[in-house]
Amino acid sequence: MSDKAQLLRGLYAITDSALLADGRLLPYCEAALRGGVKILQYRDKSTDSSQRFAEAQALKALCQSYGARLLINDDAALAAQLQVDVHLGQSDGNLLQARELLGPEAIIGSTCHAQLELAEQAVTQSADYIAFGRFYESQTKPGRVLATTALLAQAQQLKRPIVAIGGITLENGRTLIEHGADMLAVIHALFAADSAAAVEQRARAFNALFTD
Repeated sequence: MSDKAQLLRGLYAITDSALLADGRLLPYCEAALRGGVKILQYRDKSTDSSQRFAEAQALKALCQSYGARLLINDDAALAAQLQVDVHLGQSDGNLLQARELLGPEAIIGSTCHAQLELAEQAVTQSADYIAFGRFYESQTKPGRVLATTALLAQAQQLKRPIVAIGGITLENGRTLIEHGADMLAVIHALFAADSAAAVEQRARAFNALFTD
């Protein structure tokens, strides 16, 4: 198993600028890393480039100290600047161009919504993992639930790690794992917590779903 493949299993933590405001970003993310997170995605839609760079740089240092990988959401240029990894949505850049920019060792993921065809295309363009969703009602991106467990089963043929996202909790996560999800991407069920200690506890509980 490659080093990438070993990392691409378990809880996939995604930051949220509202949940992690007021000084919570670094302590809460460190708590998640203490809880076993190996993949952390920095997701910030603000236009403050200097703040985004500073926060991402600080998160990179944290991830390195815990043997984890930092991915930047939808910004291959920032990922290249910091020499970290990237996750791209369907309208946020070309996967092949990102690979050329970041190199063969970078982890590059792709949003595939609920479409197997998008996942097939991502695989041909060197994506390291494919992400499907929304599986359940989501606070981050409200709307119709689109993805199904049948899609997870179909996607096994693509031989790439699969990320499930959208309204995932400790109560429903195991079902997705049983149907083929290699990673559970979580925002609110991880970071909507009253303390860093609670975040760490939640991270450990999510990762335990993969071993129980």
